[in-house]
Amino acid sequence: MKVMEGVLEYIAQLPEGRPLVAKELLHLGSRAAVDQALSRLAKSGSLLRAGRGVYVKPVESRFGKRPPSSTKVVEGLAGQGETIVPHGAAAANALGLTTQVPVREVYLTSGRSRHLKLGSQVVELRHAPTWQLVLAGREAGNVVRALAWVGRGGAAEAVQKLKSRLPPEQLAEVAASRARLPTWMAKEVSALVTRA
Repeated sequence: MKVMEGVLEYIAQLPEGRPLVAKELLHLGSRAAVDQALSRLAKSGSLLRAGRGVYVKPVESRFGKRPPSSTKVVEGLAGQGETIVPHGAAAANALGLTTQVPVREVYLTSGRSRHLKLGSQVVELRHAPTWQLVLAGREAGNVVRALAWVGRGGAAEAVQKLKSRLPPEQLAEVAASRARLPTWMAKEVSALVTRA
């Protein structure tokens, strides 16, 4: 029971949405003991099993327990060394290139593809090539992902819309990343700073 008590103390200190993996609890006992404690806590409802080997603490309110915000869980995973960015469809919507609102939450990641289950909500993490993850956490990076989603056929029109909507500093930041982009996109991105 010493391991279980240690795990309970540890999770009590976690902020909302911070993912928990067994490896960070090995100071409390053997891997088998830690895994067993996490499994028991998930069965009792003290933890939610979000995915293979990933647990989160539910948020307690006067209305009962609920899963943490998916955004906070994704930010927590990104804080553990993985690059995670919004999918191109969400980026295109945020930039006003489409009125379509993505039905599911999808993120691109430098890690493996997987799903996180947070209550009834499923968040998809898709492995993406390095060029789609450039400028992570920056508005300029959303431009790259939105153009990837729009594709070659719609990129020229999207670039014209973005050129009139975004500040020159962001346009320059996107253009500065063109060496890391596929040729077709580098050509379109160059237009952000060269077309009148």
